[in-house]
Amino acid sequence: MTYDWCRWREAAETALYGEEGFYRRPEGPAGHFRTSVHASPLFATAVARLLAGTARELGTDSVALVDMGAGRGELLTGVLAALRAAPALTVRAYAVELAPRPPGLAPDIEWCAEPPRGARGLLFANEWLDNVPTDIAEADADGVPRYVLVRAADGAERLGDPVSGEDARWLSRWWPLSAPGDRAEIGRPRDEAWARAVATLAGGTAVAVDYAHVRASRPPFGTLTGFRGGREVAPVPDGSCDLTSHVALDACAAAVGGEAELLDQRTALADLGISGGRPPLAQASADPAGYVRALASAGEAAELTARGGLGDFGWLRHRVPDRAEG
Repeated sequence: MTYDWCRWREAAETALYGEEGFYRRPEGPAGHFRTSVHASPLFATAVARLLAGTARELGTDSVALVDMGAGRGELLTGVLAALRAAPALTVRAYAVELAPRPPGLAPDIEWCAEPPRGARGLLFANEWLDNVPTDIAEADADGVPRYVLVRAADGAERLGDPVSGEDARWLSRWWPLSAPGDRAEIGRPRDEAWARAVATLAGGTAVAVDYAHVRASRPPFGTLTGFRGGREVAPVPDGSCDLTSHVALDACAAAVGGEAELLDQRTALADLGISGGRPPLAQASADPAGYVRALASAGEAAELTARGGLGDFGWLRHRVPDRAEG
């Protein structure tokens, strides 16, 4: 562990993805925090419906499903299980993840460090972009944005050089700082990562799901935090915890261009037939077992769509024109 000072992006890159980084651990993300994937199988059902709809738009019964930041393959496993009722659809599943392939994963899921090029289908990134490391800027006493330096061993911070170049232009456009003490996560690496991922598709749909904010409502002091063992902790880049911050999804959308839609998870899941509505009470007497199952499903859907919780996640959807059409 070094006591040298460096920018947050470099420190987080090593802490998360270095040889002994947080995301190399065998327990995976599920050992430390709960995402929509872990909250309910209904989330995988919704993604399966989105994939099937993408196949219809492409006019094919053979599609790719690319899961960016796949963890230990939980989402792909759930989607393939949900699609067993639709055997006419052939799916080639790709888990994009830097950690080693977990034991016991279905052999028909391909494990890779980068998304395949030329895939036609659905590229899905659930809570991936928030873990793409960024530099952090803070306005000094004169209102000048400066890079925040961090000491990896204990998370101590100090201000460094003024923000310059492409980072300064990104801040000016997407997250301007002026009041002393204001902070921002410089989202340019996320814009570039998302644009590269979307560019690998030869046609279909690309979706990023994450904690998000837009230019009109940026948090004045940023959102960087840590998670370990299901609890929020101080963001120390020593490899002991997750390091995450909310995503400027509007900037990511602009980096890709084309046809894009930004909405909340509540709306996105409703479009895919997932809502928290209770089953009709009459079903309790007509079909008691079915009513209990429906009630449990409604409870899970309510968690996925809850205000102030998972329902507030942002969904960025791009339609990628099919190259086969031209």
